[in-house]
Amino acid sequence: MAQNVLQSEVLTQFLYPFLLIFFIVFALLEKTKIFGTDKKQVNAFIAFMVGIMFVAAVDTQLLVGNMVVFLAVGLVLVFVVLLLWGFVTGEEAKFSGSKAIKPVVAVIIILALVIFLFIVTGISTDVYDWFFKSSWSSDVWTNIIFVVIIAAALAVVLAGGKKKD
Repeated sequence: MAQNVLQSEVLTQFLYPFLLIFFIVFALLEKTKIFGTDKKQVNAFIAFMVGIMFVAAVDTQLLVGNMVVFLAVGLVLVFVVLLLWGFVTGEEAKFSGSKAIKPVVAVIIILALVIFLFIVTGISTDVYDWFFKSSWSSDVWTNIIFVVIIAAALAVVLAGGKKKD
């Protein structure tokens, strides 16, 4: 398969990851002003060193590369959901009205990142086996399901018993 200049190994293995980390670290240092105001040279030097160390560590480079792919897929998914929302409702999605939506979205993002890290690092099979293939797991999950069903039934009954006058 033919490659162009932007796909060369020097750029994809060194320059792109270095620039990504350099700009992220530099922007964070500039925004937080950890070393004081008007310290662009210090912030640039520290960002440069962190970028060089990042490029030297292959495992972290692969992990961040996979996370960028995960981020891109997630952004496309959010875009498609919002696009479909607009087609169905005919209006733009406004999440500012409900204060509960931000924590829910934050929890979903954190869970997605944890699941992603489990899958990428290979821990997911061990966790799955421990939760679902252990000698104790079938009894525990059966009990959890019964408790959830009973709690849901109680919530429905108690919520239905309260009548507004």
